[in-house]
Amino acid sequence: MPAVHFATEGDVPAPIREGVRRLREALEVPSEFPADVLAAAEEAATSPSIPALDRTDIEFVTIDPEGSMDLDQALHIERSGSGYVVHYAIADVGAWVEPGGAIDTEARLRGQTLYAPDWRAALHPPRLSEDAASLLADGTPRPAQLWTITLDSDGVQTDAQVERAMVTSRAKLTYTGVQADLNAGRASESLQLLKTVGELRLEVERERGGVSLEIPEQEVESHGDDWALHFRTPLPVEGWNAQISLLTGGAAAQIMLEGEVGLLRTLPPAEQYSIDKLRRTAKALDITWPGAMTYPELVRSLDPTKPTHLAMMNACTLLFRGAGYLAFDGAPPEGNIEHGALAMPYAHVTAPLRRLVDRFAGEICVSLCAGEAVPDWVRGALPELPKLMGASDSRAKKYERGIVDLLEALVLSGHRGKTFTGVVVDYDPGKQTGIVHLKDLAVESFVRGRRLELGEEERVRVVEADLTTGRTTFEAAG
Repeated sequence: MPAVHFATEGDVPAPIREGVRRLREALEVPSEFPADVLAAAEEAATSPSIPALDRTDIEFVTIDPEGSMDLDQALHIERSGSGYVVHYAIADVGAWVEPGGAIDTEARLRGQTLYAPDWRAALHPPRLSEDAASLLADGTPRPAQLWTITLDSDGVQTDAQVERAMVTSRAKLTYTGVQADLNAGRASESLQLLKTVGELRLEVERERGGVSLEIPEQEVESHGDDWALHFRTPLPVEGWNAQISLLTGGAAAQIMLEGEVGLLRTLPPAEQYSIDKLRRTAKALDITWPGAMTYPELVRSLDPTKPTHLAMMNACTLLFRGAGYLAFDGAPPEGNIEHGALAMPYAHVTAPLRRLVDRFAGEICVSLCAGEAVPDWVRGALPELPKLMGASDSRAKKYERGIVDLLEALVLSGHRGKTFTGVVVDYDPGKQTGIVHLKDLAVESFVRGRRLELGEEERVRVVEADLTTGRTTFEAAG
């Protein structure tokens, strides 16, 4: 599901705010933190656990979307002979959160941070997630889980270790700013190497048969009383930066598999039905997908500057269904232990401020790399974490889908009775209903009508755009 935001801050109209409020209530999305959690966060903010290792000499920077304050990751890359060393500092939530305490208990109920256009339901109190524990560039050294990953000249990993250390972020950068600096040739050597290493890692991914999908964002713009929804073209630096996170997640999975204790992020291979449906969508969008071309090859062939290709990238999320978490303490169980899209074992460890599971997986890796026993509080949580995260992921998907539905209803609310050209991407002949994709708008919606044909263009009329429920409906106009 793509992220959604308004092009101009403060543009969020009252009906959307009210719709999001109803959605929060219906899904029981947590809002304010209990008083004891806020008090615990205030106390923790002034008394973190300080590691002995000092690596404030490394010139770390963070790269995030504009306005972000919950900064999990800081980066530095340098050359080492013909290869590279990636230093990746991850906010050490364990240095601030007491196992079994009020903050930990509340985080297990929440599971992850949920985002809406004008509001967020944070995993941890902002006093920690956007202040004390966040890797802000305010000159303050902070505890981190410091990953040191070495690569050869082809970008292939040769070693990986993680340890606790104090680090200092030197600059809070944005994707647009870093991309501009790279394009102008004024970026630092570390950021130039981000491009180099990112491209090498994309090639390593291609060779192992994997693919990482850069899900496009939907952006809402106002034109007087009219609203438009379109996909935002991702910047190349976003993909390169994502490769560093994927590199770290792959290294973490390998450490845990070798240590015979851990928590993996898994994804089963795509079912043929989903592949067939995706091929129909490609046809509907006039995108060529030869029979001999694999799904990863298709994704890499898409040009994010073309609106129909961005729509196809969004549709490709269909193959990410069935993702889950696999906990093990002892030899890993039989069955799938890989992330099917990435074509490798993978673990979530790089976003502990925003995702519960990362704190536990990070603790396991730190312990294993130090040759120490994994803490009992981590081992004891392993059986329940997949269920907690499964419930959290389910709520997050419904929440994100509900927000997209509201925004699509907003865009179409001024067009009731008007007709558009759309393409039928799914259809049930028995119910005479399906899904239509509008080529000129970043909208997919429910359609009803007799004898609709999959993959065919149809003239469809807007009959419903309900800003209360987010439901939109078209009917065949022909």
